[in-house]
Amino acid sequence: MLLSGTALLFDDPFAFLALGLAVIISLVAGITIHECSHAVSARALGDDTAAMMGRITLNPRSHLDPVGSLLLLIAGFGWGKPVPVNPDHVRGGRLGMALVAAAGPLSNMVLAALFGVLFQIGILESGSFTRSSLQSLDPAAWIVFIASYCVLLNLVLAAFNLLPIHPLDGGNILAGIMPRSMLPLVQTLQTFGPIVLVIVVMLSLATDISVLSFLFGPIMSLADYLVGS
Repeated sequence: MLLSGTALLFDDPFAFLALGLAVIISLVAGITIHECSHAVSARALGDDTAAMMGRITLNPRSHLDPVGSLLLLIAGFGWGKPVPVNPDHVRGGRLGMALVAAAGPLSNMVLAALFGVLFQIGILESGSFTRSSLQSLDPAAWIVFIASYCVLLNLVLAAFNLLPIHPLDGGNILAGIMPRSMLPLVQTLQTFGPIVLVIVVMLSLATDISVLSFLFGPIMSLADYLVGS
C-alpha cells in the first residue's frame, strides 16, 4: 500500500503523510467493521464464541492484528484477528458458516456504499479538497479526502476477501454453498489455498505480473464513480 508511494515521501512529504493518514483511518475502519460483522452474524446464528471473547465491538484494538495490520498498511496485504466460530453451534450447518463468512465483505460493501451515497447526493464533494485546504487543516476537506479512501479501500477489502481461496472469506463461502458431492474437491482446494494466495500476492508485489489487476481495475473505476471523480 504505502510501499508503492515511497517515491512520494521524498518528492512531497506532506502528500505522503496525508495519504498515510487516510489509508490508516480507512483500513482501521474497514477491518474493524469486517471482523465485528463476522462476530455479530455468528451470534445471530447461534454461536456465542466470539461474543464471549469481546469481539462484538467497534473498538479496533479487539480486531487488529499488529503484524497483519502493518503488512496491510505497507504492502497492501495483511489480515485482522480471525473471529473464532464454532461450526457445531452455528444454525444452518455449512450454509450458516457461509453466511458468517459473507458478513465481513458485505459490511465493507455497505460502508463503501454509505460513503458513496454521501458523495452522490452532494453532501460530500470529491473536488472540495485541495492541497492548500489539507495543509490548512480544513476539517471539511480532510473529511472528504478520508471518505474517498474509505470508499476505495473498503471496496478493495470486500473484493479481495471474496476471492474463492482459503483462508479468505470467499473460500469459506465456497465451502458452504457447493454441493456435498463436491466437498472433497473443495477440501483439496482449501489445502493449497494459502500457497496459491501467497504466490498471487508475491507476484503482484515483487514482479510486473499483477494477477489481481483484473479485480482491482473495475474496483478503482467503481470507486471513482461513487465519489464522482
